[in-house]
Amino acid sequence: MLVLLLLLIPLITGLGVFAFKNDRQVKTISLVSATATTIIALLLVFNKATIIYDASWLPSLGARFTLRADGMAKILCLLTAIAYPLIFVTIHDRNYKSSATFYGLMLLTQVGLMGVFLAADALLFYFFWELALIPVYFLCSIWGGEKRISVTFKFFIYTFVGSLLMLTGLLYLYFHTVDQSFAWESFKAISLNGKEQAAIFALLFIAFAIKMPIFPFHTWQPDAYEQSPTAVTMVLSAIMVKMGIYAVLRWLIPVVPMAASQHAHMVITLSVIGMVYASLIAIKQDDVKRLIAYSSIAHIGLMSAAMFTNNTAATSGVMIQMFNHGINVLGLWIVAEVIEQQLGTRKLSELGGLAQKAPAMAILLVVLSLANIALPLTNAFVGEFLMFNGLFQYNVWMMAVAGTSIILAAVYTLNMVQKVIYGELNTITANAIDISGNVKLVLVLIVLMIVAFGIFPQYLIELVK
Repeated sequence: MLVLLLLLIPLITGLGVFAFKNDRQVKTISLVSATATTIIALLLVFNKATIIYDASWLPSLGARFTLRADGMAKILCLLTAIAYPLIFVTIHDRNYKSSATFYGLMLLTQVGLMGVFLAADALLFYFFWELALIPVYFLCSIWGGEKRISVTFKFFIYTFVGSLLMLTGLLYLYFHTVDQSFAWESFKAISLNGKEQAAIFALLFIAFAIKMPIFPFHTWQPDAYEQSPTAVTMVLSAIMVKMGIYAVLRWLIPVVPMAASQHAHMVITLSVIGMVYASLIAIKQDDVKRLIAYSSIAHIGLMSAAMFTNNTAATSGVMIQMFNHGINVLGLWIVAEVIEQQLGTRKLSELGGLAQKAPAMAILLVVLSLANIALPLTNAFVGEFLMFNGLFQYNVWMMAVAGTSIILAAVYTLNMVQKVIYGELNTITANAIDISGNVKLVLVLIVLMIVAFGIFPQYLIELVK
């Protein structure tokens, strides 16, 4: 029943808040809902057994409402559950037009995300995949920036094409199951020849690669991150991109293992190219949001490369890093939001000297930045070490090229730190004030998680085994 509550709580409250007119009531209900979901996720994580919920859904199609909470699903549900209350606390003082609609759509997105990570039925997986995306279209198009319409349309085209390809692949697999079922176990048991596996691999991989995204399917991401409301950007970057990585590990590699092995070198090559390319582009960015966006592409590229190495340790590293990257990038987006709201700019060239005016934010930003470059004793170190170790065992030269992204990450991240918090004050930053209240609490909690999982990573490692 716990696993079902992860869906029911945000679903009921998400639909319920649409009826409220009072902004304070909407925010309170949403925060209570997100907190309750976090408690349920923690209870689920502490239960080390794989939990399955199964009920009849569409018997005529062979589809069942089957939820499966194993280690990988639990860690991503935990990430989703932790991120939401942190986001809601961060934006508590922000006023959105039609706040009931905004928070309702945010909660419905959470339902979709949880469902994607828990679904053990292909049709149910597809249903939740679309449920997670549809509210985001409205969130971006209604509350986004000046270019929101064109950017949202581009995002829609990319994801719509990906969804069609995925549905085509899933239906083909369904008709080749022995028992005409959408069950995960039935899909794994399908016997396809080489050409069929290659076709299914192409259909599903492109759909998942768009969502991650990896090079060259990434072009929607920086614009979407820049134009979306920061709260939505947090969801997109910290959680939603993990849908693609999770889908590869859960649905692609186990179902068409031969094709995955045959195309591994191509995927790893594209991923490594994307890592270096995104890192170089990040170095040239003057906009904080776009810098974080390209940094995220580089980190996702490493995860994409590692999971195709057919290395158990690397796969564990990917699972751990999905969680840790979500926590770290969430903190970076919060700092970017604070800077933009206070100073009215995101340009690095217009910032400087914030350590003098906002010492607490400066210290927290330094810790977040060190985690972003996977410094030892931060949470990102263990996952990156395992992934690079897997790449090293796969191909030394591929690992060497990918390894340059470590240096490049240090360059663009530390350059950001230098331009934001060091140097002299200017007419824009002279009026800055330090973080306090809700924002300070959230950033402190994130930094505590960075340090805790950096020093004690074993629990995450045990969870994903």
